Amino acid sequence: MKNYLLIKRILDLVFIIVFSPLIIAVMFVSVFLIKCSSPIESSFFIQNRVGKNKKVFKIYKLRTMIQNENQGDQALTTAVEDKRITFVGKFLRKHRLDEVPQFLNVLKGEMSIVGPRPEQEKFVKKLSNEIPNYDLRHDVLPGITGLAQVEVGYTSDDKGEITNKLKYDLKYINDISFIMDLTILLKSVSIIIFGSGSR
Repeated sequence: MKNYLLIKRILDLVFIIVFSPLIIAVMFVSVFLIKCSSPIESSFFIQNRVGKNKKVFKIYKLRTMIQNENQGDQALTTAVEDKRITFVGKFLRKHRLDEVPQFLNVLKGEMSIVGPRPEQEKFVKKLSNEIPNYDLRHDVLPGITGLAQVEVGYTSDDKGEITNKLKYDLKYINDISFIMDLTILLKSVSIIIFGSGSR
């Protein structure tokens, strides 16, 4: 596992270098759409999340909610019909494009392209006390996409659903490999194109 984690970091950087024109283009178009719909609001928002070894870092996302609704204090998961979500935000969320700025987090070494999704600090504290082995998901770098996201998508705040997603996170950590990462990436591309499992 340790040897692959080193290779994984290199693969992350190679991926970003190869696909940087596409990443930049998607970012530019997304920001343009956000500005067209909400010209006075920031196109980005920054939020504290818990990463590897429970180290807190600032995650970057495209803004998908009305700014004065304080997107940083949203619930663990966001309801599909949440009225705070803008028209453009719905499209970005459906195709997971609001996560594109997190490639910057990957460059900084705070995230990987594939891994368990990072949660807000207050939710980590709560879930760590309620769900056995929850903290094990912090043994690796969090990801832009992950096994839980491609298998069960975005779920509600229900404890049973969160526990089910944890099973996939732990399976990923235990079985982490290049083949698994590649499989998750390919499934993620399909989700991005067809917008399945959106929130």
